[in-house]
Amino acid sequence: MVDIRTFPRGDVVTADPDTTASDLASRMAEEGVGSIVIVEDDRPVGIVTDRDLTVEVLAAGEDPSSVTAENVMTEDPVTADAEAGIFEVLSRMEEAEVRRIPAVDEDGAVVAIVSYDDFVALFGREVAKLGSIAEAESPSYGE
Repeated sequence: MVDIRTFPRGDVVTADPDTTASDLASRMAEEGVGSIVIVEDDRPVGIVTDRDLTVEVLAAGEDPSSVTAENVMTEDPVTADAEAGIFEVLSRMEEAEVRRIPAVDEDGAVVAIVSYDDFVALFGREVAKLGSIAEAESPSYGE
């Protein structure tokens, strides 16, 4: 079974709750990610997305250098066991109505993150493989 640690993601981008919004935005740009997991003692306590920064900071007219992650993060993010299967994680995402979910190890430390887009890409690749198999096994129709 494929667990969510096998997704081709780089290191999870994390930050402390006192990280400023401007620093979070810079990190997102540098790392090419749309979210940062906020941690204390390697355990997820929140998550900040690029949308959070746009809506809660910029659109609200706040100073990005004075607003911290703690001010804009979604607290107590929904997590999944790092060994959870993809359908279990998808179900958790659907129930919680979230697009990103951190995976934690048995000690509760963040070890991975998976997004809705990761699943779309995975399923797209798998459907393409099925298409190739079906095409290879199908008879020729008078080319």
